[in-house]
Order: sequence, then C-alpha cells, then structure tokens
Amino acid sequence: MTFRLSLNTSTIKPQPLLEKVRIAAEAGYDGIELWVNDIYEFVGQGGEVGEVQRALRDHGLQTPSMIALRGWGEAAPLEYPLMIDEAKRRMELARRFDCPYLVCSPPRERCAFSQIADRYADLLEVGRSIGVKPTFEYISFFNSVASLEQGWAVVNRVSQDPHATIILDAFHSWNTNSSLDTLRQIPASRISHYHIDDAAAHLTPGKQRDPDRVMVGDGVIDLVAELRVLIELGYNGWISLELFNPALWDRDPLEVARLGRDRILQTIASATE
Repeated sequence: MTFRLSLNTSTIKPQPLLEKVRIAAEAGYDGIELWVNDIYEFVGQGGEVGEVQRALRDHGLQTPSMIALRGWGEAAPLEYPLMIDEAKRRMELARRFDCPYLVCSPPRERCAFSQIADRYADLLEVGRSIGVKPTFEYISFFNSVASLEQGWAVVNRVSQDPHATIILDAFHSWNTNSSLDTLRQIPASRISHYHIDDAAAHLTPGKQRDPDRVMVGDGVIDLVAELRVLIELGYNGWISLELFNPALWDRDPLEVARLGRDRILQTIASATE
C-alpha cells in the first residue's frame, strides 16, 4: 500500500508562503496543502500567483487540495449568491495549481442538515463547471457538522453525484468519539484526503481545539488502527500532516516538517505489519 505524503501549511503557519513551499520539499514531502487566504495575502502584498506556481514546479511538489471555503452553508439567501461567486474564485485559483480538491467547511453554528446538503450539491455543480471538486469536511468543535458520522451523512445524502467526497481528519474523528465502524462504511472512492494529527493527553474528547493537536505519535489517538481501516478500504491516496500547535510554530520549521514525515512513515509501517 503506497500513500503519498503532503504537508498542510498550517503546521508551519508563521513562515512566508514561498518558504513553506521550500520547507515541504526539503523535508521530503510529495505535496503541499495550500491555504487560499495565504495566496490572497501573498498577492495583496505584491506577489503574483505565477511565483507560487513556479516555486511548486521548481521543487517538484503537487497540490492535492486547497483550504478552504467557508460561509456557504449558513449564508442568508441574499448573501448566498456572493458565496457562490467566492466559491468560483477559489475553485478557479485551485485549478491554476492543478489542484483537484477545494475543502468546504461546515457552518460554525447550528444549521439545517438539508440546507447544508443541498448547498454542498450546488458546490459540486459549480466545481464540475470549473474542473475542481469541492470536498466536504467536518470540524469537531463546530455546532453543525462535527463528527465523522455527520460528515458522512452529508456526503451520502448527495451520493448520486460521483464527485461527492469527504476529507477525513484523525483529530476531528477522535474529538467527537467517531467510530471506526463508520469509517468502514465509507468507500475509498469517497475519501478525498486524510489529515493526520494527534490529540493531547491532558484533555478529553470534546474539549480540544485546534491548538491542542500534537505531533503524530505524541498523543492518544490510535492512528495505527485508523490507518489499518483505510488500508482495508483500499484507500491509497494522500496523507497530510495538519497541525495548529503554537509550540511547534516556535520550533525550527524544517525540523518540525521532517519529524512529522518520519512519524507518519513510522505509523504507516506499524499499520502494515
């Protein structure tokens, strides 16, 4: 089973954008997950999208997904067309990087399930016209779609669309006590990407937030068991290190990126024994 490894740039967030690209390549990753807002900021400060494209090409990095589109699920009817316009802009930007997926985040506060599912279906249609696939994510400390079970329910609701996919996240699954049995129900073809991360030992599930994520292997998530299920499913796509830990941001970013890659490879080795 061969996975491809990528670095989500949140793991080394304080670094300038082009430095993130260099670090990901030097640390040995195959790809890098870029944040759209980082690119917007880079351009706003006088940079050009072409500079980022050249950096990726020069370093031999792919862009398996870009993050993120927010606000679409809960937007008021008058605001919703504006969110669709923003979705188009972000998908068109992703297409410039030959990036197949744009991550779509659920509403932060409670929102009707039917509205989220219907609007995700709208995004899939927009993406089809552009050539980029919106992939749905669940966020454990949001009040709408928090768990793997809830995220899969949204994607399953629009499963007649072959492009409907979910982006898995070990931290969000653990933080909501999501079940491996649920994971076993998801066809590999419906999984766009797998975010790997770990959870701090001093806080129980449901109490953790992004800064509580810790380096792979330093926490309490049974990542080996999760990877074994992914292997059973036949998933052999991207695994991306996604951390938001300020203590890691204070360390040498290349050291952090290299350590993360090594830990992922160790976890994969344990899962395939």
